[in-house]
Amino acid sequence: MDRKKILISCDSPRSLLDFRGKLMEALIEKHEVMVFSPKIDQESISMRLKEMGVKIYENELNPSNVSIGSDLKYLVALHKVIRAVKPDVFFPYTFKPVIYGSFVAKYCRVQRITPMLTGLGYNFLDTGPRTWVQKITRILLKLSLRASKRLHIIFQNQDDYELLIREHVLTKRNKFAVVNGSGVDLSSYEYSPPNVQQISFLMIARLINAKGIKEYYEAAKLIKAKFPEVEFKLIGPYDDNIDAISDDLYAKIRSDGTIQYLGLLEDVRPYIRQSSVVVLPSYYGEGVPRCLLEGMAMGRALITCNSVGCRETINPLLRKANGFLVPVKDARQLASKMEYYIRHTDDIARFGANGRKYATEKFDVNKVNETMIRVLEGTY
Repeated sequence: MDRKKILISCDSPRSLLDFRGKLMEALIEKHEVMVFSPKIDQESISMRLKEMGVKIYENELNPSNVSIGSDLKYLVALHKVIRAVKPDVFFPYTFKPVIYGSFVAKYCRVQRITPMLTGLGYNFLDTGPRTWVQKITRILLKLSLRASKRLHIIFQNQDDYELLIREHVLTKRNKFAVVNGSGVDLSSYEYSPPNVQQISFLMIARLINAKGIKEYYEAAKLIKAKFPEVEFKLIGPYDDNIDAISDDLYAKIRSDGTIQYLGLLEDVRPYIRQSSVVVLPSYYGEGVPRCLLEGMAMGRALITCNSVGCRETINPLLRKANGFLVPVKDARQLASKMEYYIRHTDDIARFGANGRKYATEKFDVNKVNETMIRVLEGTY
């Protein structure tokens, strides 16, 4: 295999190590790896990338909201970088890098373009009339992902591919691969027995509506009324996002004692270790949610929604059950499953052990990356 120049583009510097660190470690053994990222403020991230031998190019992209100025600057900056480094492979992931990056890479005639859609998110939620942002996003995605010999799309679940076919964003001519999410590093997220003496539920998510924050809060209130000793914790940032929860709900979460809100944390593993069950009632349009994979790897039973990406994490074999699926936007059903675990603590441990096995079989990051590398190298 010839040594290739691979340029990776993302919308968040945190994701580079959290989601792509093991992939870059594997790639750097045979290829030259570069990243094009929004400004990296955390010195630990830039230091680790440099230690790995990854070259860093920075931009001013705003990933969460529409900002014409920021988006145009991203286009111009990426064009300059591609012209300067002449990559053989361009690997963008998440919406803005996929859309804008694929346009620029095609224009610059990069020989292999491998955009990865890590979930379709807010832009493809079926919640009534489409907003102008959703309409424009679909049009741009269709144009940027127009089938060509140089383009090979990576999905994190089959549902997303089928939805884009139904919506006529893609055609059957598009080359694609499906991988099991971003995978989880089983050596970093080691199994530990769940705490079944002091029952606690943990949710890890950005504080946006489509992640099911309101449903988690309402279910916690219902459970607290019956079982006041049960604990509920929430980890994740409350930041500027088009779908951010209301100020009123945020104030309640922070102050009324129903949930212990911990904000954004660098390392969630100690909190997963302390928890009994990991919860994510998301209808966001996930790839495969990383927090559920981390919970499974550490031996935690799950409750999540029967929604795209989330349902992938629940083993369909009843004898190997690792959690429950509940309907989207249904706080009462969510509370019902929480109450089941409170009354059946043996299943917390049994489901957790099954989850670790399922993560090992299906979501091991090394297995996921084997497929990713074949797509990037052009041997898939």
